[in-house]
Amino acid sequence: MRLVRYGEPGRERPGLIDASDTVRDLSGVVPDIAGEALSPDSLARLARLDPAALPAPPNPGRLGPPLTGIGKIIGVGLNYRDHAEECRLPLPSEPTLFLKATSALSGPHDDVPMPLDGRDLDWEVELAVVIGRPGVYIGERDALDHVAGYCVGIDFSERDFQFRRGGQGFKGKSADGFGPLGPWLVPSSAVPDPSGLSLRLSVNGEKRQDGRTADMLFPMPQLIAYVSRFMSLQAGDVILTGTPAGVGMGQTPPTYLRVGDTIEATIDGLGTQRHRVVEYGALHDTR
Repeated sequence: MRLVRYGEPGRERPGLIDASDTVRDLSGVVPDIAGEALSPDSLARLARLDPAALPAPPNPGRLGPPLTGIGKIIGVGLNYRDHAEECRLPLPSEPTLFLKATSALSGPHDDVPMPLDGRDLDWEVELAVVIGRPGVYIGERDALDHVAGYCVGIDFSERDFQFRRGGQGFKGKSADGFGPLGPWLVPSSAVPDPSGLSLRLSVNGEKRQDGRTADMLFPMPQLIAYVSRFMSLQAGDVILTGTPAGVGMGQTPPTYLRVGDTIEATIDGLGTQRHRVVEYGALHDTR
């Protein structure tokens, strides 16, 4: 089962993709892909549906983020050894956490606007973990029971904002369009081994990142348990679990995205995102 939200920004409807890659409408079954719809019982109920019995919109159009009502996006920095090494930074003794604004959310094929004054726009493909069962002080043995599902995420980062604009990395992570999720949400029951996935990202057709989730310094059960020591996790919260080597900042010399560049990111079994970098004014009224 692949859960999606389709339609124009702010008007997305819940749906699923059937075995023939047809979008089926779920709005008669759940209000949206959010909150209670992400609970284990709800996901099991959705999995029992006959997709052929659901309406197929004739022109589903754009795919948006595959869930809504996201309370927080929690990023994990330096969670792959090779990425820490390419950035010439010491390996962390504990997970390095940061928050990414929910206003950065976008769809899996939406354009990415270059921020005004942006000059060092970087890419980071990441496995996104979506929480389905709330919890706090979660034990590692129980951590994966709190996961609703997984999707592709890209943590776009403006490195100048991140490192040279007052020392708060949050600034470089949160511009509009910097948090695409999707193309769909795959329930955890369909991903028996999330530690065995391959992540790849290319820029203008040239491979830049190629890693495996097995190489995480802090694997998912440890990450979920660790985060829950500092904040409660709610249904719909998203954890971006880190990125492997190959980011622009790690190149010699550093190489960053420019207007007109295209980015493609894939994770095994979770689909592919495709984006184009555009001028800020192409999507926003800058007056």
